[in-house]
Amino acid sequence: MPSPVTAALQTPPTPWLVAARLVARWLERRERLDVLLDELPGTLAGTERARCQHLVIGVVRHFGRIDAALGRLVAHPPRFATRAVLFIAGFELIEAAADNDSGRVPRIVHHAVEQTKALTSPAEARLVNAVVRRLAEPMGRPAPVLNADPAELGEYFSHPAWLVRSWLAQFGPAGTRALLEWNQQPAPVYARWRPGTGAEPPPAPLKPSKWPGFLEVPAGSWSVVEPLLRAGKLYLQDPATRLPVEVLAPTAGESVLDLCAAPGGKSLLIADAMTAGAAPGTKPTGNLVAVDQPGPRVDRLKENLSRAGGLEVALVQADVLAPGFATVLREHRLPVVYDAVLLDVPCSNTGVMRHRVDVKWRLQAGDFRKHPEQQLSLLHAAARLVAPGGRLVYSTCSIDAEENEQVVRAFKAGKAGGPFTLERSVLSQPWVAGHDGGGAFLLRRSA
Repeated sequence: MPSPVTAALQTPPTPWLVAARLVARWLERRERLDVLLDELPGTLAGTERARCQHLVIGVVRHFGRIDAALGRLVAHPPRFATRAVLFIAGFELIEAAADNDSGRVPRIVHHAVEQTKALTSPAEARLVNAVVRRLAEPMGRPAPVLNADPAELGEYFSHPAWLVRSWLAQFGPAGTRALLEWNQQPAPVYARWRPGTGAEPPPAPLKPSKWPGFLEVPAGSWSVVEPLLRAGKLYLQDPATRLPVEVLAPTAGESVLDLCAAPGGKSLLIADAMTAGAAPGTKPTGNLVAVDQPGPRVDRLKENLSRAGGLEVALVQADVLAPGFATVLREHRLPVVYDAVLLDVPCSNTGVMRHRVDVKWRLQAGDFRKHPEQQLSLLHAAARLVAPGGRLVYSTCSIDAEENEQVVRAFKAGKAGGPFTLERSVLSQPWVAGHDGGGAFLLRRSA
């Protein structure tokens, strides 16, 4: 017998009902949000699709605050379908309070009740009616004071208290508060206007940003953006991704290795930088090798590398930490040392939580011990692939010192780091930079 949510979706789905199904699944299974949203039905498009995504992402972003309030109002949590209704209503109440629109509250309550009748039962609809009415008050409360207890800050801004404590130690009360507020805001969409488009100007409604080459994509402009993406003129990309490539500074004629390359946004940016350095009307010189382990993300990497213009590009599916990686390169008739190596390591993603809103609910305190061990191993492996006088950029999308300065310091303190000099480092704090956060460290091997 189909579940109530499944049965409801046998009728033409509305964005709200589809969101309820996805939220119920997330509450039950805690699946990765990007995987969950990939299952949106194809019949849901345009503004309806955007509305559904907005509701699901909003619930996950504010999960901690809504969950804590519901825990005080509901003694025994109902089944997941009903819980999903309560969470979506809670997010809608947060939005109404932010807009100072108390007139929306009765409509939110009524709509939640009617949806519960369709999804579950009249008895649970009565529960929803009582709970959502009482939920409006805690969802409308102002933010805690600046120096509030970490647990209170964590609950209101929907972040684990242990993570808030860690950030307070690193960034202080003002920086931590700014970061928490940053993470709770929907992220603008940015795209990079690729140099191969020549003198053609970006079309309206794309808006220039303060970062050269990057444009803001307003809501409702997908009909303009999609053809440009297919044509390879535009690439959806946060401006923060430019930092490691700018620090690496690849040029035409060089051999460049991009490790941990999937899905390929930085590979494409490297290719564009090398192609831009070629003389007009000539074929770009140099070569780019992109490496990542086999897996579903490699398809996206292949697609991006196919747009690299006339530059010589190779894709290697292998684990750089596996014994004999240099042999794999030789088997592909590729160099075993390079002028420039980019190592963008797997990390905690604390610098991109505005985009990846479910990361904070998967992250554990122990990850800040586990990740640096792997990152240091990758840095040692990457160092062996740098030619004398060559450059190695270690980069993360983490804002935490354990994955940035401390890893580079540990590398420099070891034998493998002896031939390398740290020439430059860039640390991007989102609330200061205005885009995603992360670190990039330029290490040069002695000649």
